[in-house]
Amino acid sequence: MRWKGGRRSSNVEDRRGQNASYSSAGSSGVLGFLPLLIRTKAGRTILVIGLVVFFAAKMFGIDLLPLFLGGGGQDMSGEPRKISPQEQELADFVLFVLADTEDSWHAVFSAQGRAYKEPTLVLFTGRVNSACGMASAAVGPFYCPGDQKLYIDLSFFQDLANRHDAPGDFAQAYVIAHEVGHHVQNLLGISDQVRQTGRGQGKTQVNELSVRQELQADCFAGLWGHAANVDRQLLEPGDLEEALTAATAIGDDRLQREAGQSVVPDSFTHGSSAQRVEWFRKGFESGDIGVCDTFAAKAL
Repeated sequence: MRWKGGRRSSNVEDRRGQNASYSSAGSSGVLGFLPLLIRTKAGRTILVIGLVVFFAAKMFGIDLLPLFLGGGGQDMSGEPRKISPQEQELADFVLFVLADTEDSWHAVFSAQGRAYKEPTLVLFTGRVNSACGMASAAVGPFYCPGDQKLYIDLSFFQDLANRHDAPGDFAQAYVIAHEVGHHVQNLLGISDQVRQTGRGQGKTQVNELSVRQELQADCFAGLWGHAANVDRQLLEPGDLEEALTAATAIGDDRLQREAGQSVVPDSFTHGSSAQRVEWFRKGFESGDIGVCDTFAAKAL
């Protein structure tokens, strides 16, 4: 991609090297361990002693939370984790892509008489707390509708290249644009409709709704790719193939085979490799949001 001279989005929270905070709701951090600790008498004793020490230390201004949660990106000296030039360049690229999606979606929403609300992108390392709860880097990039933020540990891109054999900057851009697609679904009310429709449904029906929602996000990513290519001439030879390789690599059927499992379509939540490629292509080739109605499609 031709990106180095482009605008970077300012909608970013850089939490790299920070300890993930715990939730007062008790879903993560120290409080998240309560159900485990109170199962036994010994556990209750450990819990009481631990909480006494924890809150006594807080009274004297000593924060013991990092000891409960782990290192969180700092070494034993307490120094913040150093960001390499290569990682910072990757962060710059991510913010460029985010900025370009902002331009694309502002245009799409404006054409429909709507206002586009830009999401915030959170860079983190290891684990992060969001309005959707605590998550580790192992879950990969994700979007949380509760706070309208995208979350990504940049190490995912190394995993995408090495483990899934999908390298390249446009493969990385596809991943970001897909998560932005979920933000668009949230703004348009599609995400709420999916949740409401899924209530009371069986697992197979809920999975099918999830697949349609994910494939639409792929199509929305393709819409951005169309604008980046046609309107701004950002793509270079081979870029489209990088995105299609990435879409293929993270199809449910391929992931199940790589895990040594049988392919079970009813268990799909994101769609097969072929479906993900097809719906990205639909958006990329048309540039028309109208083609992305996966919920009306009889066949995916």
